[in-house]
Amino acid sequence: MTGIISSDGEKRLVLLTGRAHPDLATSVATHLGIDLLPTTTYEFANGEIYTRFGESVRGADTFVLQSHSSPINTWIMEQLLMVDALKRASAKTITVVAPFYGYARQDKKHRGREPISARLMADLFKTAGADRLMSVDLHAAQIQGFFDGPVDHLWAMPILTEYVRSRVDTSNVTVVSPDAGRIRVAEQWAAKLGGGPLAFVHKTRDIRSPNKTVANRVVGDVEGRSCVLVDDLIDTAGTIAGAVRVLMEAGAKDVIVAATHGVLSDPAVDRLQNCGAREVVITDTLPIAEDRRFPQLTVLSIAPLIARAIREVFDDGSVTSLFDGQA
Repeated sequence: MTGIISSDGEKRLVLLTGRAHPDLATSVATHLGIDLLPTTTYEFANGEIYTRFGESVRGADTFVLQSHSSPINTWIMEQLLMVDALKRASAKTITVVAPFYGYARQDKKHRGREPISARLMADLFKTAGADRLMSVDLHAAQIQGFFDGPVDHLWAMPILTEYVRSRVDTSNVTVVSPDAGRIRVAEQWAAKLGGGPLAFVHKTRDIRSPNKTVANRVVGDVEGRSCVLVDDLIDTAGTIAGAVRVLMEAGAKDVIVAATHGVLSDPAVDRLQNCGAREVVITDTLPIAEDRRFPQLTVLSIAPLIARAIREVFDDGSVTSLFDGQA
């Protein structure tokens, strides 16, 4: 049967995936040294999703991986149905692995009569039968508290910083936050890159219009320095492209953009190619189609991190140990 059997023969790990990002799931399975659970999934003529597992999962510790890429609602629904199927097939535990957690940006009410959609997501997975959630670089840390159960919040920072260190002179680096709200993350980046200075881009946002921000000026020392502009995700790239422009106008030597999630909705590719950044570094928490790739783009694999976290959970180990006790 598919999976890993614990050394005492008491537990069985099973990894399965939906259709959103099969390449990532296959890579995670390879790092775990197992095969993905055979699964049949398709859509009826009216769009309803059908799923069925090809092997028994009774008594197994199951991990269902699905990254919430476009079309996001389809993949979320598919994962919910897979969780329900696991519950009804008598899986011992069900862990939802969502490298990119859908609706995470809607984590609070900005105005009256709005939903808190990130909380609804957690409720849906709990109701479907999930015992645990695992995700990478949640947009807001408080989302961990939305789910009534354990949440493993993984960080891509070690993977990104290790790569970026090889691309810059760490004695001449300024780490830049694209807004004041992510200064804490920039501080952690700066510590990893040698303790250089910090800066942030002052921007304004119209909360009534999605994906619209205006970068006004940079606060901090960037003149003549290599700037590493860090964020959790890049969607339409308006914020990032504007921040790069402001940094270059302020005299930055060059700019490397580093982010965990490459949503890359139109017109992100055009903006990133032409914004002046020397390199744009992301991970593959989301699938990056060939028509979304461009010469300055570097995509790093998140699979080793997810595989190690899954194994720690299965072995009753410490996920925090993967991040030097900082997670």
